[in-house]
Formats: sequence, C-alpha cells, structure tokens
Amino acid sequence: MTHVVIVESPAKCKSINKYLGKDYKVLASYGHIRDLPSKNGSVLPEKDFEMKYQVAPDSKKNVKAIEDAMKGAKSLILATDPDREGEAISWHVYDVLRKDKIIDAKFPVKRVSFNSITKEAVLSAMANPREIDMNLVNSQQARRALDYLVGFSLSPILWRKLPGSRSAGRVQSVALRLICERENEIEKFIAQEYWSISALFENSVASLIPANLTYAEGKKLDKLSVSNKGTADTYLEEIRKRKFTIGEVEKKKIFRNPKPPFTTSTLQQEASRKLGFTASRTMMLAQRLYEGVQIGSETTGLITYMRTDGVTVAPEAIDRTRSTIKSNFGDKYLPEKPKLYTSKQKNAQEAHEAIRPTDSARTPQMAEQYLDKDQFRLYELIWKRMMASQMEAAIFNQVAADIKSEDKKFVFRAVGNVIEFDGFLKLYHEDVDDGEDEDSEKLLPDLKEGETLSFSKKAQNDNDNANPNAEQHFTQPPPRFNEASLVKRLEELSIGRPSTYASIISILSDRGYCRLDKRRFYPEPRGRIVTGFLEEYFRKYVEYDFTADLEDQLDLVSDGKVKWKDLLQNFWVSFKGNIDAATEITITDVINKLEASLQWIFGEGVGEDHKHCPSCKTGTLGLKLSKFGPFIGCSNYPECNYTKKIEGESATKVDGENPEEAETDENGKKIFKKFEDINLGANSVTGADMVIKRGPYGLYIQLGEAKGKEKPKRTSLPKGIKPEDVTKEKAEELLSLPRELGNNPDGKKVIASIGMFGPYVSSDKIFASIKAEQLFEIDLDEALVLIAEKAAKPKGNRRGGGGFKKKKKS
Repeated sequence: MTHVVIVESPAKCKSINKYLGKDYKVLASYGHIRDLPSKNGSVLPEKDFEMKYQVAPDSKKNVKAIEDAMKGAKSLILATDPDREGEAISWHVYDVLRKDKIIDAKFPVKRVSFNSITKEAVLSAMANPREIDMNLVNSQQARRALDYLVGFSLSPILWRKLPGSRSAGRVQSVALRLICERENEIEKFIAQEYWSISALFENSVASLIPANLTYAEGKKLDKLSVSNKGTADTYLEEIRKRKFTIGEVEKKKIFRNPKPPFTTSTLQQEASRKLGFTASRTMMLAQRLYEGVQIGSETTGLITYMRTDGVTVAPEAIDRTRSTIKSNFGDKYLPEKPKLYTSKQKNAQEAHEAIRPTDSARTPQMAEQYLDKDQFRLYELIWKRMMASQMEAAIFNQVAADIKSEDKKFVFRAVGNVIEFDGFLKLYHEDVDDGEDEDSEKLLPDLKEGETLSFSKKAQNDNDNANPNAEQHFTQPPPRFNEASLVKRLEELSIGRPSTYASIISILSDRGYCRLDKRRFYPEPRGRIVTGFLEEYFRKYVEYDFTADLEDQLDLVSDGKVKWKDLLQNFWVSFKGNIDAATEITITDVINKLEASLQWIFGEGVGEDHKHCPSCKTGTLGLKLSKFGPFIGCSNYPECNYTKKIEGESATKVDGENPEEAETDENGKKIFKKFEDINLGANSVTGADMVIKRGPYGLYIQLGEAKGKEKPKRTSLPKGIKPEDVTKEKAEELLSLPRELGNNPDGKKVIASIGMFGPYVSSDKIFASIKAEQLFEIDLDEALVLIAEKAAKPKGNRRGGGGFKKKKKS
C-alpha cells in the first residue's frame, strides 16, 4: 500500500517521487481537473450561486489515473502549488474523489505545500501537513464566479448593442480603460514651450563648473517659468553683465539601499525592461526554472515559486546568500546584519516567499550549461536581484552650491554626484521606465565659499552657442504604456493579482482591442469604442476603485472575514440591474452616445464642417458598427456609399508570416529567416513536448513526434500571435481543438477549430470564418447564426462549403 501524492505538473513527479521513496506514488493533476463549462447556466445566482463544475474531456484520463492509484492507498497527500489556484485544485481533486465514492470522509487526506522543488523543501513540507484551506478555495471560487458572471452577462450585451465587439472581462476591461485613457491624454496634450538657461563657470585654476539657472530677477524658476525666447534672451543679457561668486557649499553622503528580491510583478517589469520579454514569456521561462532541470542524476528546481506578491525570504536562504556574497565579493559588501523586507502592497500574502534561487551558491555561470539562452538570462536576473538585496548600500558623495550674482537677483545651482562605494551596484541596478540613469557620476572640482567665478571661454570656443546658453524645449505627453509600466500601474491600483497580469495583457491583444508596436500599447478603435460603451453604460464596473475594492473583498474571503456567497450576492444584485437596464437600449442610442463622447473617431478638425460627407455633399458622417469593426459612413446610405476607415485601425496581415521575420533580396522578393523551433515544454495531458515549428503554410504547434505511421497532432498558430508570446497554457488550449459546441437542429455536431485558412466554426460541411479570440468564447447560438449566414450564400462563395472540384481530364 502506498501514499498517493498529487502535484500539478508531470515535470515534478519523477524528482519528488525520488525524494520520497518507494512508499509514495506521485501523480500529476495536469493543472485544473475541472472548471465551469463555457455555456449559460454554469453559475446559478437563483440557487445560492451553485457552480456546475465539469471534468474537462482532456482531464478524464488524468482523473482515472488518480482514482486507479487510490485503490488500496494508505492516504492522499495533496501537494499542488502554494497559491489560491493550487489550493482550489487540491480541493477539486478531493471533491471529485468523494463524489465518485473513491474515498469517504474518514479517509486520511493531507495538504502540503512547498515553495521550491528541492529535497529539503519537499521533505520539510511532508513533515508539516495541514488541512485544505477552504477560505482560500472559496476566494478562488468567488473570483471564478465573478469572472464568469461578468463575461456571460456582459458579452451578449456587447455583441447585440455593439456589433463587431468581442467579449468583456471583469479585470481586462479595466486594464483596457487604462490604455485608452492614456491615449486620450496623448491626443489632448498641448505642448508648451519652455527654455532652460545654463552656464559653464571656471574658477581661478580653470576648473570647470556646470550649473543651471534657478532664480531670475529674485524669483524662483520652475520648469515653465521661461516660456519664450524673448524672456530667455533678456535674462542672458542681464546675466552677462554680472559677476558671480560661490555661496554656501553643501556636502553630504547619500545612501542608496538595494531593492527587495523579486515578486511576480517586479520580475515581469524588470524582464521587460532589461531582457525585452513579454509578461507571458517571463512566466513561461520562470515556470521551467521552478519545475527544474536535470543536474547530475536529479531534476532540481532552480528558483522558488514564481507566483507571489511577498518579499520575505526564508532565514536559511538569507544565510546562504550572505555566505555567497562574502566568498564572491568580500566582507566590505556584506552588511553587519541581514536586510529584511516587508511588502508595501496592502494585500500581499507575506507567507509566500519572494522569487529567489533555491541555492544562492549556484551562480548563473554554474547553471548556464543546463539552460537555454533565455532561461539563463532570466535565472541570472533573479540571482543578481537576490544577491543585491542582501548587499551593502551604495554611498554617494553629493556636493551642491548656489552661484549668485552680486545683487542676488540671479542664482545658478551646481550639483555633483560621485560614487564613494558601489555596494550592491557592483552587481545589479534596477532600470526605470522612461527615465535617466540615476547613478551616473558628475564630478565637481573643489568649491570654495565666496570664490569669484567667470564664464568659461573654453565653452564659447568649443560650441556655436555662447556661454551662458539658453536652450529651447517643449513639454512631452505622457508615454504610452509598455508591459512593464502597465503591470506597475495595475499593481499600484490593486487591480488583478500577480498571477493574472500576463493573461490580462495577452487577452487584450488576442481580442483585437489593442496592439503592441515597438513594445508600446496602442488601443485599436474597437477597443476604444468598447471602453467608451462600458464607461457610458457600465461605468461602475470599470472604475479603478470599485475593481480594487472587489480585490480587497476577495482577500477578506481568503482571511475568513467575509463569506464568499455574501460577496457574490452583493455584487450580483447591482450588476444584474445594470444588465437588465442595458437590454432596453438600442444600437442608435449607443451610436449617438459614443459619437458625443468619442470625438476622436472623426480624426482631426472635429467641427461640424468636418462631418459633412465629401462624396454626396448633403449627408452627415457618423459612426457605423459592423461585425468587421467600426467605421465612418454617410447618413445617406444606401444612396451614398461613402465610408472612411477610423484612424488608428491597424492593418490586417494577410500573409501567414510575421513581416518582422522577413528580409528582401535584391529583386525585392521576400526571404524568410530560418525559424528555430521553440519547445514549450511537456503537455499536461500526454507529457509529450509541445514545439512551435514552421511549415509551408506558416507556423504550427506539434505535440510529440511521429510514431511509425501515426502522425503527431498539430494545430496552426493563429495569425497575429507571435510565437515568442505563446505560453504553455495557450499551446495546450490550441491543441485541445476542435472544440465541440453542441448539435445543430438536424442533430449534426457544431465545432470550433482552426485550419489552413484560419479559425472557423463548422457543421455538416459548412464552414464560417471567425476571429482567433472567438475560438474559445463563441457559443452554440452564435456559431449557428454564422453557419446559417454562410449556408445562405451561393456555393462558390463558401470557403470549404462544397469541397474541392476535381480536375477535368484533358
């Protein structure tokens, strides 16, 4: 008789079984074994929010393997991941085994969790089992129910009232609002002119002293005080008439402390800034480092669990880190006492450690031989951050002085910053968004109070500009979000949780609501219109404070302070009323509201003259909505068929390749670069590797290798999805296709899948194209409408409707 241990990933099974010995059998749940089906009625508010879970078809064999192993077992040990999702997965496994009568209420069941996959961590967890934390489980259930209720209630409203829109999500819609509001700020921004005045002084020994004007005519200057060239020239003329002396010299030491080790969000931010990784790619690589690599005869996890918002570190890990600092960098870089960190996030789960190496003594150079290039770069980043967090502060010597005219009407400020001791900066420096390097040295000569200075002649000889000099500037609009700054802003607003940021970002792009261009988020017109609709009719539910408060309520459920069904009831009463009210509005009402609030849709020059139709001269241009997206059209349609594309709509790629991956030869012909296969790791169901490859018809994902005459399963990669952005979860989702939606009125199956020509729904040999983001969202009713529309067209216009015609014999 054995003890059955359940983990999430098959990659962990072998190593954990080796740690535990022959009396244990370790099996994988392969993630969630059941979920809410994507159809109406999966959550029933009228029945006290009953949730109708269903074992996923792909999970049935995994559940059977667990149930078979349980026959005659001594105990069940649930060792899924140490977060809310992991707690919920453990409960689902337990609940299914109870309902299938494999175990009863008296059967010994234990819950263990470990933060890293090392022998020490696993054995320590096994020695300290606990019960399933139902508060955590219920918090996850509440979150899942909320997301379901919002998606399945709001999305149909969008489809009916806003043709061409996609589904809406509880948190994704708020993130989209952030991106759209930033675009509004940029469009409304009016640049302001301002001038800065600087001078290069020299002392009696010809040492140069750069300084900036801070007071003029006795008044302190702010950034915009000198607003035109006339004022700048007047000041320069007055400055040149005067003599300047050094006022009080200030000298002080500045200590800069290191940042704490990584949380999920700070890792995603730094990996974006330093390595150029998307949030989803960062999490995929971190998952592999956590699950471990083969080192000698054992599979060893290299980092601790990567979904965390805590910054605490186990005492033994701190000791190991300090020992490594001492041996690698010397005593002067090691503080007298360990540095301890606490999270500033009010909802942080401090029980969870920060992301760190499982063994600080394993340097990146030691691990490099076991890792691919990107895994190595991420491990190096995590290792350096952890090391730096326990190193001495950096020390700067700062010298500052005011350089004043004799009448004190004009004052320049000179500041010098010199590193006295590099401390943690010897190893690591955190990047900043859209900012300058704060640690650059700027050396000043020895400054003596009361010394008279002159304007340097050297500056005048070396530059066309005179000394002192005035320089023109213009204020800049706020920058568009990149992944790092968007994640940072979501965290600041307490929207979402660390484990959700990557999926939030990928969903927004998948739905066509925004696009990434040069690593910046640009909202598409479709996304801006959806945001405008939600702000007009569902404003409360895209408010930042409301969403953050809901996260707080979910955390209170985790702490056992709020009942999860009370939370759902309070939310649903208000939300259902809003949904019911929205069903009464007409598309005309929607268009009129959006036209009034979203003037950007008409482009520049938004006057009434600008809305006159340039074709028929009598019609008025207005917003039109269709399943293909929004556009501008004439009010005299169909007599006048003038249309105009809304500015900002990105062009659809029609070839199957990414233009960034193509070069051209001397004749202008496209030559595609060699594509290196991308291994996404083991499939959670079969254990076979999932690999992105390129074939003659574009990119595809392959599951495993051919076995004899049996070909491996393959699925095309939808257009618009970059291979480097495909996560393990996304690959498994695509490989699960085709997706059965139900039967048509004749009893024939209706499926959603993806083929050579892209995503589609089909039934009885009739195919209708859909968007990639609809593959896992479209329901039976929607699919039947599309298929009926396709069936009504002449056969020649049906893609795949009548099969291929046979060639005639010549």
